[in-house]
Amino acid sequence: MKNNILKLVLLFSIFFNCENEPIINPLEYNSNLTVQQNLVNGVSVIDILNFNDISSFYGIEYGGGFIFHVNPTNGEIMVATDYSDIGDIAWGDIFELDTSHAIGDGDFNTQQIIEGNQNDNSSNGTEFGSDDYAFQIVDDLNYNGYNDWFIPSSGSMEIIYGNVHSLGLGNFNENLIYWSSTKEGYFPYVMAFNFESWGGLPFPGSCLDVNGLLIARKIN
Repeated sequence: MKNNILKLVLLFSIFFNCENEPIINPLEYNSNLTVQQNLVNGVSVIDILNFNDISSFYGIEYGGGFIFHVNPTNGEIMVATDYSDIGDIAWGDIFELDTSHAIGDGDFNTQQIIEGNQNDNSSNGTEFGSDDYAFQIVDDLNYNGYNDWFIPSSGSMEIIYGNVHSLGLGNFNENLIYWSSTKEGYFPYVMAFNFESWGGLPFPGSCLDVNGLLIARKIN
């Protein structure tokens, strides 16, 4: 009899305690968690920004890369990561083309360059001769669980450096020169992440070179 009474008391205690525990909605911002934990829980970027400065996002590893840009209006995030393990990669066909320097235009640039490579460029440039070139490789890439990668614009490269690498965050290789997807005429823009030389500023390179890959994606 005593055992039954003890069991009833215990059950009542558990029930009473559970009834009084606050119900936590993981989709609502939780100040006891980090920005990264709130993102992983599915809390919207806009909601997180109501309680945190935009800079608190920079360098967080999320969505396959490191956050380097946040749009406070629509909550879009951009992330980037090094993809240089495959070695230095060729630009592709050499032909005249202007693409954008603007932050966030890397996906459009990448598609423009791929479309240009699909044309016959032998009359005003040079045919590379295969699809084993930087932009097609990245467009076909499935990496870190995602398949919507592109090569960032020169403007994006600058803030990847400023918002992530200069803070000692990310995984970017200081011994490499990276392609950007920005091009003026026959001259592509490239960038080094070495603090000592050219660090943080894209500069004109050559389509004849082979360079490292830094890839980015957008998260809406």
